[in-house]
Formats: sequence, C-alpha cells, structure tokens
Amino acid sequence: MKQICSDTCIKLECNLVKFNGEQDHIHLLIGLNPKVAPVKLIANIKTVTSRLIRYCFPKYLKRFYGDKKVFWTGSYFVASCGGVTIEQLKSYVLAPKYLVR
Repeated sequence: MKQICSDTCIKLECNLVKFNGEQDHIHLLIGLNPKVAPVKLIANIKTVTSRLIRYCFPKYLKRFYGDKKVFWTGSYFVASCGGVTIEQLKSYVLAPKYLVR
C-alpha cells in the first residue's frame, strides 16, 4: 500500500513523506505540488490502490467484501500543516492506534 501511494504521488509530482495506517484507514503526510488539487490526489490514490489491491488479493478480499465493488469510502480528511511543525505531523501520522484521537 505504501509503495502504491508513493508511486501515485510521484506521478503527480508530489512527495509521500510519511505513511501509516490502521485497520480501517491510512494516514499520509504528503508534500503536495501546488498545481495539484488535494481532491485530485486523493481520488487518484483511492482509485489506484483499490484497483491494484483487488488485482493482487482477489480471494482475500472476496472473503471480507463479497461482491461489494467499493474498497474505500467516499470520505477523507485533509489538513494543511500551518500552525504545527513537520515533526508534530510526523508524530501524528506515525502514532500507534491508541494514541491517535
């Protein structure tokens, strides 16, 4: 998943700085190209990861998702880093589940 997200960022001239996840979502710290709308980046990441994960793990996903065609929900959260340091953002992205609120 991390490699797929990184490759997708590179194609849009962005930089995946940090990656982490939990059971039901992922955290990405991205250096965003100012020419790329965040919604475009998120849509690309969701599309590419869904397609490749489904291709690589069809039997596993069938067990948990059945014939459901949706891998990700339509929701996402984006925030700029104004007001916090890059280290604070990294610590949030890398925080274990029990520390993230």
